Amino acid sequence: MSDEMNISDMMTEIGKRAKAAAAELSYASAERKHAALISAADALWARRADIIAANAKDLAFGRDKGLTDAMMDRLMLDEDRIRAIMDALRTIAEQKDPVGEVIAAWDRPNGLHIKRVRTPLGVIGVIYESRPNVTADAGALCLKAGNAVILRGGSESFHSSGVIHECLQQGLKDAGLPMDAIQRVPTRDRAAVKELLTMTDYVDVIVPRGGKGLVGLVQREARVPVFAHLEGIVHIYIDKDADPQKALDIVVNAKTRRTGICGAAECLLIHQDIAQGLGAAVIGALIDKGVEVRGDAALQGIAGVVAATEADWGCEYLDSIIAAKVVADVDGAIAHIHAHSSSHTDCVITETADVVTRFFERIDSAIVMHNSSTQFADGGEFGMGAEIGIATGKMHARGPVGAEQLTSFKYLVTSDGATRG
Repeated sequence: MSDEMNISDMMTEIGKRAKAAAAELSYASAERKHAALISAADALWARRADIIAANAKDLAFGRDKGLTDAMMDRLMLDEDRIRAIMDALRTIAEQKDPVGEVIAAWDRPNGLHIKRVRTPLGVIGVIYESRPNVTADAGALCLKAGNAVILRGGSESFHSSGVIHECLQQGLKDAGLPMDAIQRVPTRDRAAVKELLTMTDYVDVIVPRGGKGLVGLVQREARVPVFAHLEGIVHIYIDKDADPQKALDIVVNAKTRRTGICGAAECLLIHQDIAQGLGAAVIGALIDKGVEVRGDAALQGIAGVVAATEADWGCEYLDSIIAAKVVADVDGAIAHIHAHSSSHTDCVITETADVVTRFFERIDSAIVMHNSSTQFADGGEFGMGAEIGIATGKMHARGPVGAEQLTSFKYLVTSDGATRG
């Protein structure tokens, strides 16, 4: 009980400090936030050897824990990935500061001049699993939008995230901003997560980034509003009028580039007219790349295809596995997606405009694509520098959550002494 009390006290103290920092950040200049992010990027690169050494400890922990190859890939950092994190920090730094942006302005006959302007959300709690780069992405995006953030990374990335967090704090210090603006929960104890989810006096929103188990826990237990990032059950529909080379290139990239990310394709839907032609060729290419294809009865005659079960529809594998099914047409694909979608990302491959229009109108996922690899379902690829997650709900933020999506707004109302009759 004493340990639980200590964690409760610790989290309360973190919350108090975050709320105080958020009050100061809300009016911090764009120049100071820019300086903090550039300094953090410099510190990150200067300490890349420390980060790689810390990451080696995390990789050993992950192996002992029995993480899959895909999860180990998400966890691993090398110089190229550290350079990418540094580049993301610099990209975020160079973006337009969203705070204070006038979203709309109008005059009323009653003499009022009204402006709707962007404001920070306040304090954001980010709970995430194995990817240590989220520490940098989340910290930077929250800072850019004038928010304080409390980071609670997964136990697997504990050491890597710790050094990355130190670099972010160095940036804050160098820019003269409160170091409590980016705090990290310094324990692997899951009791800290439960505390964070109920800190309504200090935390304004929770962003969970991880698998179904984590997001489900957050949605069940949070008393703080949640930007939900549910599973990436990503579908690709190959229409009968698909360009064969585009279809082949897109599907292979969407599944195999990185199998452990939320934009990886998990279910392939194939028009019945091309199932034994282009469909079989795409499936063969996937198998050649080491992907296990779990097909319905119509596809099980293709060499290497194993039988799918009902559990394969609506499954996020995050591994070298894909489900595959034959559908009658675009409407059949739409019906299947409606039945099994997580509202994350879905794609249609076709050269027929009417099919694209029908798919775009009827699929209500956060990201809907045409003739594009679903691996592009990423805030960095959308020009946001990075993302704190991909929100699959419909309230406030949806799709990649960048700095702009981490703001709310307020109304500024002025007049020349107007009174109401």
